[in-house]
Amino acid sequence: MRPVSGSARRARPLLGTFVEIAADGRSGASIHEAIDAAFEAVARVHRLMSFHDPSSDLGRLNREARRRAVIVHPWTYAVLRAALDLHRASDGLFDVTVAPVLQRLGRLPGEPRACRPAPPPAATDAGFELLSAGRVRFRRPGVMIDLGGVAKGFAVDRALATLRRHGMTRGLVNAGGDLAAFGAAGELVALRDPRHAAAVLGQVTVRNEALASSGGGEAAIIDPRRAAPAGAVRGATVRARSCLLADALTKLVMIAGEAAGPMLTRYGASALFLSARGEIHVTREWSARVRRAS
Repeated sequence: MRPVSGSARRARPLLGTFVEIAADGRSGASIHEAIDAAFEAVARVHRLMSFHDPSSDLGRLNREARRRAVIVHPWTYAVLRAALDLHRASDGLFDVTVAPVLQRLGRLPGEPRACRPAPPPAATDAGFELLSAGRVRFRRPGVMIDLGGVAKGFAVDRALATLRRHGMTRGLVNAGGDLAAFGAAGELVALRDPRHAAAVLGQVTVRNEALASSGGGEAAIIDPRRAAPAGAVRGATVRARSCLLADALTKLVMIAGEAAGPMLTRYGASALFLSARGEIHVTREWSARVRRAS
């Protein structure tokens, strides 16, 4: 006899938003076991990379890494490696050391310990370095890290990988608009209009890829060149091979607008974004995939 297939969809409050996980597989406990394990992966990322929790890897780094190297979990190390690569590839535009700026703006708790120095002229100093054996050290005084621009996407990737590992035939993880899906059918996603919460710009089918959005009144995205909120773009959505990349690249599009094109090409990604003047831009790689709202 063929195994009977089934599906399930559940949501939990995690990562400061609602995380929705859906899966198809063999009916019975296996689907719910896979979803439970995927939620645990998301919760683990939150425990490791929360700015607000002093016992998290990030809390220990911000407290201790100016004085000595700190050992972190392999997942935290992987996210920091990705952040370092993106920092170098973007000539410093992607910068996770903007936490003091966010503190001064009241977007993160606490007072900045020191005035953040101007960014270096080239992307040679990200403010931290990765050492052997999972150790991380800050390179200069005043450095504090916030992984809010990339950790949520990484959590989505880990949850989706967990569903695959449990043998699911289809999976979807949606963390407040950062989402990824696998399976033959794909997932039809409405692209929110950042100007109007109830309106959409269009729809796109996400299949074996990831999608992330930024803008529309969310936490400030900082332009490290000015140590101030980015203002060129009102909202951006990026498609990429992983949600970590999609999450990070939305920040670059929000900062650089059309000038982020080479970075999107470098990572095989594409974007739709709304400029500050209200103009809709769609990269060539994505224009055929988007069904624009009438």
